Amino acid sequence: MYNILDYGARSTRLENNAASIQAAIDACAANGGGVVYIPPGDYLSGAIELASRVNLYLEAGATLWASPDPAHYMLKQTTPSIAMGALIRAEQAEDIGIMGPGRIHGTGVEELPLEEARKLHFRIAVCVLEQCRQVNIRQIQILYSDAWTLHLLRCENVFIEGITIANNRNRLNSDGIDPDCCRNVHISNCRIQAGDDCIVFKTTQPYPCENITVTNCTFDTPCAAIKLGTESLGSFSDILVSNCVIRNSHIGIGFFIYDGGRVERVQFSNMTIETMEHEGRGKFPIFMDIERRFPDSPVGSIRDVIFRDIQIASRGSILLQGMEESRMENIAFSHVTQRVTGYASFHDRRKPVASGRRQPQTERSARDVTFAAKEAYFIAAYVDFLEIDGHSVHIPEEVDRLAARSIYYIQEQAQENS
Repeated sequence: MYNILDYGARSTRLENNAASIQAAIDACAANGGGVVYIPPGDYLSGAIELASRVNLYLEAGATLWASPDPAHYMLKQTTPSIAMGALIRAEQAEDIGIMGPGRIHGTGVEELPLEEARKLHFRIAVCVLEQCRQVNIRQIQILYSDAWTLHLLRCENVFIEGITIANNRNRLNSDGIDPDCCRNVHISNCRIQAGDDCIVFKTTQPYPCENITVTNCTFDTPCAAIKLGTESLGSFSDILVSNCVIRNSHIGIGFFIYDGGRVERVQFSNMTIETMEHEGRGKFPIFMDIERRFPDSPVGSIRDVIFRDIQIASRGSILLQGMEESRMENIAFSHVTQRVTGYASFHDRRKPVASGRRQPQTERSARDVTFAAKEAYFIAAYVDFLEIDGHSVHIPEEVDRLAARSIYYIQEQAQENS
């Protein structure tokens, strides 16, 4: 065990301990690996990099504080105006871990609306792991990440268990966990509160995101609790999400396929979804969309998706929206219950749109409202072989007098079995 105090670290939030922590990591790696121990105390740190066979362990009472000073990070320019850094990094490392009952405290304490986010010149994530294998992240508490909390890029054999992420709910881009082009990822028994999406499967590069399980988790966010996309340059397959609770969300489960990726063999089961109000309108507990990011973007596809044993409380509707040139296929709903919690206007409702889409205004407006504004609580457009079994929608009497009585709107050749 390599105690950071033995390498010069001090329990202080006034000076950067990164050099001492990194010295302990390097010594551990040089001797074949082991545990780098952070004892109880408060330790300010800039960027540190994990090495193969090194596990970072934070003891109960230990807090690793991310430095707010951009000079303490190796910043990477991600857009012309924003540079990104990370408190903990690793690249092409194997058998690494972040563990223990201690805490990691990010720099994103304050609220950050869109207009303020545009003024920032740098953002600090808690952890970015690239092309790593055999990753274990367990028990740790992560508070107030400024940007994506855990970004896993092209990682394999990842186990995330029993962690807590508690970010500011009103801080833009403070995602929870982003498995990006990853394989063999297992997430369980986690509690995630985020100011953006809680778990987001992405393919920002043309590599697959596949063989993933998420189970026994709770999510709380004003955005999407579980999302596929919007970056979808690669495929998504064999993803199972079960036994999860979603609260206070804008979108419970969302598919945003914008960049030509293929989605297949995805299943959600034994879940509860509660959506929140936004400007007086109900939101979408389940939303699936195929769209082009740019006018010349390739068109993606969605097929073989199952929703089973799901309880929904929402003013909004389920919306499935394919395209004429790419119809969704084999989408099944089995024993899904929608309980309408109050009246929400249909006529001004638009489909959710991510900020990265760049369609012409005329085309965008038509596709955004054509189906979303239908007076129904389950809307499917351009879907082939839609199976609905044991699905129920409960509408209070006071709502029924104000809203249309139709429950399902099936566009063109979609099949309904209810």
